[in-house]
Amino acid sequence: MPKIGMRDVRRAQLIDATLQSIDQSGLSGTTLATVAQHAKISTGIVSHYFGGKDGLLEATMRHILRDLWEATMRRRMAAKDEPRARLRAIVAANFDVSQVNTPVMKTWLAFWAESMHQPALRRLQRVNTRRLYSNLCAEFEKVLPRAASRRAATGLAAMIDGLWLRGTLTGEPFDTKAALRVANEYIDLMLEMRAKARSGKSA
Repeated sequence: MPKIGMRDVRRAQLIDATLQSIDQSGLSGTTLATVAQHAKISTGIVSHYFGGKDGLLEATMRHILRDLWEATMRRRMAAKDEPRARLRAIVAANFDVSQVNTPVMKTWLAFWAESMHQPALRRLQRVNTRRLYSNLCAEFEKVLPRAASRRAATGLAAMIDGLWLRGTLTGEPFDTKAALRVANEYIDLMLEMRAKARSGKSA
């Protein structure tokens, strides 16, 4: 087993403290001092590891995105090797507990807003958007023509974001089952339309 260095432990501690601070005070109320307070360390140590508030948010989002990517890979590998199951796995990863707990949801909202102003965060957002779209396209293309698969992927990506956003803004615990039901119905609809088109041609 590889040893986890003190630097990695400290960074993880500060990222967790950042999530706590954003959860309690929002991004505007989060400072190096509030993060240090949650982590029970000095402000100087926070500054040493991340430089400033922007660095903290970027590192925290990289952590959240890594959790999302790992959830996606894990669920896809566990799913049956067929498009419907793989698409459902991708959707489920985006509604994974690592993405729909309150501190993370609030941090996602802060990230989206800040990504419109900070190039480093904008790049992270673009990478995440392209990765989701690419994964969805790869599965839809196994059963749909290329143009149709792109439209289906665009629609499903928008639905994932929309369901996540609506669920987040309710202020209630995220209803994962309801979100999965709506998104999975969309997947079924896209695949059934293709099946009907094929049966119509063969008739």
